[in-house]
Amino acid sequence: MTDVISVKFKNKGKSYYFDPNGFRVSSGDKVVVETSKGLELADCVRGSHAVEDGSVVQPLRPVVRLATADDLRVAEINKGREKEAFSICQQQIAKHKLDMKLVDVECNFEGNKTTFFFTADDRVDFRELVKDLAGIFRNRIELRQIGVRDEAKLMGGIGMCGRPYCCHQFMDEFAPVSTKMAKTQSLSLNPTKICGSCGRLMCCLRYEQEAYEELVKNVPKQGAFVETKDGYGTAVQVNLLRQTVKVKLDEESGDSLHVYKPNELAAVPGGRPRDGSEPPHVLNYVPVEEEPEEEPENEWVDLIADHVPAGPEPAPESVQEPAAAEVRKNPRRRNRRGKRSGGKPGQESPAKENSGNVPAAVHEKKPEVRHVRVRTEDSGNVNGAAQNHKKKNNGRPPQQKEAVKKENAPGPAAGENGSAKTETVKPRKKRRYYYGKKKGGGQS
Repeated sequence: MTDVISVKFKNKGKSYYFDPNGFRVSSGDKVVVETSKGLELADCVRGSHAVEDGSVVQPLRPVVRLATADDLRVAEINKGREKEAFSICQQQIAKHKLDMKLVDVECNFEGNKTTFFFTADDRVDFRELVKDLAGIFRNRIELRQIGVRDEAKLMGGIGMCGRPYCCHQFMDEFAPVSTKMAKTQSLSLNPTKICGSCGRLMCCLRYEQEAYEELVKNVPKQGAFVETKDGYGTAVQVNLLRQTVKVKLDEESGDSLHVYKPNELAAVPGGRPRDGSEPPHVLNYVPVEEEPEEEPENEWVDLIADHVPAGPEPAPESVQEPAAAEVRKNPRRRNRRGKRSGGKPGQESPAKENSGNVPAAVHEKKPEVRHVRVRTEDSGNVNGAAQNHKKKNNGRPPQQKEAVKKENAPGPAAGENGSAKTETVKPRKKRRYYYGKKKGGGQS
């Protein structure tokens, strides 16, 4: 086992192993490493870890140092030089009228070499272009032709799935992709649907290829001559993901199709036999008892039941009946136009029929009874008592008050001198206002 760290250059492309050389390097740190092209600034994607000796390419190059503030400043200067070199190279390409497309420019860490990446359909004679660029930048110039897939990897972008390109985001190397993979997955062979932005087959066709190859082994191909539990027929449609096959039986006429599972049919080797010959029996059908699917438990029901407080206990029937009677509308209540829904004032409201379990006595309005202490003639000051009654009745003597009926006879609850009296008082009418006007026609 060898102790190594994994790094990437410019945080893209393939990861490489380097010797930590005694440094404690963590993921995300920037380090300066020694390569075949000189010193380079790299990003550590995985810290110190052990790998097998066979997976390491010897000689294993070491880490020179952890990146300092000066190293980061040099990297920023090189980025500015790359932008300037890109615009200058485009001008020189247009000057020499070369059929090539400039993709990217890269300056090494030491600043003595500049690499230009371009794409072209054919071979390009760029010898004069190299001479002009070397005279401008005064360092080594390298022009490297790349493919369209490498161009998409360098440039990046958003695919038809709505996510960044796989090659730009996490893929280290390009895997071979063929049209056979699209056929195996029952995809349309339309190039606009199975090709990426680079114009080549999408790399994601290879992700599920192994799973589809296993599913294909269980079902016959489309158009094959098969034997089912109901007879012989032809496989018309195959659904790999659901593992179902639609078969048109020979014994039935019309366009009726039957759906079978992989254990209910088998492909006849050699295809359909000649006329007059009997097809071989190849199906060994064994019915399988399907277990009923259990409904998944809803965890949210128990969670909600634990957090919702329990409601109040219902009151007994004896308590609920008066409460229901209180909700009933007052028969003497006024409607919207200011008229009473019951009889005329001074008349008792007609008796209502007993509804439900509410007793009839509840509908009757009981008079208000209260105990009032008044001064009698025996108390000594008769004139003072008359004046008090006159003040309470707004200057009118007590004989003109029709709503109050006094009973001079003392009741059983009266005291020794008969000073406590019981009187029955009719409820006072409340003033009501309708549409901004007082009852009687005046403005409010």
